[in-house]
Amino acid sequence: MKYAKLGSSDLQVSRICLGTMTWGAQNTQDEGFQQMDYAREQGVNFFDTAELYAVPPTADTYGKTETIIGNWFESRGKREDVILATKVSPVPWARGEDNPVINKASIKAAVEGSLKRLKTDYIDLYQLHWPTNRPNYHFANWWNFEAPENASGREAIIESQLEILEALKEQIDAGKIREIGMSNDSAWGITQYVELAKKHNLPRMVSTQNEYNLLRRRDEHDVAEACALEEVGYLVYSPLDMGVLSGKYLDGKFPEGSRFSKAVLNGQEERFNTRMGLHAMDATRAYMEVAKKHGLDMCQMALAFTIRKNWLTSTIIGATTMEQLKSNIAAVDVVLTDECLKDIHTVYQKYPVGF
Repeated sequence: MKYAKLGSSDLQVSRICLGTMTWGAQNTQDEGFQQMDYAREQGVNFFDTAELYAVPPTADTYGKTETIIGNWFESRGKREDVILATKVSPVPWARGEDNPVINKASIKAAVEGSLKRLKTDYIDLYQLHWPTNRPNYHFANWWNFEAPENASGREAIIESQLEILEALKEQIDAGKIREIGMSNDSAWGITQYVELAKKHNLPRMVSTQNEYNLLRRRDEHDVAEACALEEVGYLVYSPLDMGVLSGKYLDGKFPEGSRFSKAVLNGQEERFNTRMGLHAMDATRAYMEVAKKHGLDMCQMALAFTIRKNWLTSTIIGATTMEQLKSNIAAVDVVLTDECLKDIHTVYQKYPVGF
């Protein structure tokens, strides 16, 4: 296993991070235990979760993944071996809020809830799941996102960010969390949090967790630059584009038990529709041809493409089977040749925006 420093913190995290969001929906507790056991055996010391999980997110599955991880800690007694990351998730069923936001009250309640479910006294990395003080362009929001027309709302946004940092400081001072991070944020949001921390002597955001993969490379520019120059670790989620890059959804297929099939059952298919467009499918086929040409497993090639980036700290993998997990973790040792990278770039030029 390879390791890297997480932003400006002292934490050394594995370049492969174990994603957990399927546990409690697509995976049972026993299967989650098997995945954690194997990941630790392979040197993975970084686990990522959220109070929102399992997915697809519903009131019934809320908190189930954290509960499974907590039961594993209780069973295995290996809390100190894991750098544990979780998130505060502003959804109505988390705290019964009609218009859920991230603020001092929600952070305090969310931390207490996570600690109880995780059966631990502290969280190594506590993250904001997505911005609530302004619109964001992540998840399915990209195509309809509108930037502010002017700076009229800036003061309120800054006040909200300052309240969040002050609330997180209270939790750090209480010993309940060690480091803090963001998720699904922009270059502007990242730099504002960094500057506010400097100005007010508050805890510094050490990471952001954003979606990045062969079909979605938007962060290679502004966000990557902000992270590199501000010493904010970049954590990749959905490196296989929610499984699209595996090819399992080609030709309109929805394998039984897959994430998309469960989303349809839960009435959440709209969020995934753009990922299933012809452009994304054509790009996936082209990348699969590159993998075949170079004798690579498609999923390992896609993962290795992210892991090799110097500005990237760790790639979060998710698996529903042990076979997938073993293959994904092994991708840390896959080397992409210059010729392979050239072929990947050729496909990227043809399909710069997969979805």
